[in-house]
Amino acid sequence: MRLLVVAVGQRVPDWAQQAWNDYAKRFPPELKVELKAVKTEPRGSKTLAALHAAERERIEAAIPRGARVVVLDERGRSLDTRALAARLRDWQMGGGDVALVIGGPDGIEPGFREAAHERIRLSDLTLPHAMVRVLLVEQLYRAWSVNAGHPYHRE
Repeated sequence: MRLLVVAVGQRVPDWAQQAWNDYAKRFPPELKVELKAVKTEPRGSKTLAALHAAERERIEAAIPRGARVVVLDERGRSLDTRALAARLRDWQMGGGDVALVIGGPDGIEPGFREAAHERIRLSDLTLPHAMVRVLLVEQLYRAWSVNAGHPYHRE
């Protein structure tokens, strides 16, 4: 199974890339974590609908056919660590790839968001996109650790 993080935006600070790399290499071979950064549509004088449509096309092109789509969204379901671990376990039992989608500066095209299999949120706070990548991969690692019985999560 693969966890594929599809993130709109190509450039992140070095610290964020280093943190991503550190967590991504910790996952076991049977649970690959990959990052696919897709280009942000230049803002200019385009309408929001045009921006969303262009980014949606890039996001969809990055997602493997048949993958379960999970959108990170401020209106999504809030999960604690144990609930995320349970979701991860369910995804693994399903056997297919899971694409976790992080939208661009203006969010995700509403139709794509609504069509996703799931919508979750990491925080009630507004977070920079680079930070979201790091928090997501860390939380996925923490969820895997809980499921593997490692003492990474302490209550």
